[in-house]
Amino acid sequence: MTRIASPELVHPDTGRYREWLASHREWGAGQHEDGFGLEAEDSVETVDEFHRWVARLIDDRDTTYRWIVRGPTVIGGIALRHKWNDHVMWAGHVGFGIRPSKRGHGYASWALARTVKLAAALGMERILLVCAADNTASARTIEGQGGELEAIADTPLGAARRYWIDTGATNSTPQRRAPRSYGDPSNAREAPGCS
Repeated sequence: MTRIASPELVHPDTGRYREWLASHREWGAGQHEDGFGLEAEDSVETVDEFHRWVARLIDDRDTTYRWIVRGPTVIGGIALRHKWNDHVMWAGHVGFGIRPSKRGHGYASWALARTVKLAAALGMERILLVCAADNTASARTIEGQGGELEAIADTPLGAARRYWIDTGATNSTPQRRAPRSYGDPSNAREAPGCS
């Protein structure tokens, strides 16, 4: 009897280049991959480019990046941004994405539950999650982890849902609550929304 691997959250890993690239290509041209930390100026087609990109993710002290894997397969990514800033105000503390062929199997909910626990361990009492208003799958995922809808706000990229999740952490430093408007998203690295 063959044992089926359980999903795991792993650090970005240069040893998973082929598996990650297969996931990346599945998204298709023009798609952004929430949770991977991939920016418009990043090129990852060669091994050297991929290694530089992974090194940047690992060195980022303001964001924890994890890849969702099952065995050798890279299923998606999830990112937890630790500090409140303009990008977080617009895009949220958490971004996640699941490759198209693996959606609908509960991987996003599984990863988000673990990321909420990580946020609590870091002393983050509340985290903001943002998704496109018409992204019902992401909305269900966020709501399933206790997300409370603050508002549906208009943005230059369309309407977006803004959710807060209480992590259960206790922290003596009060966390600033986000305003109801996004501000200027021109400096944002990715569109609001989880895939």
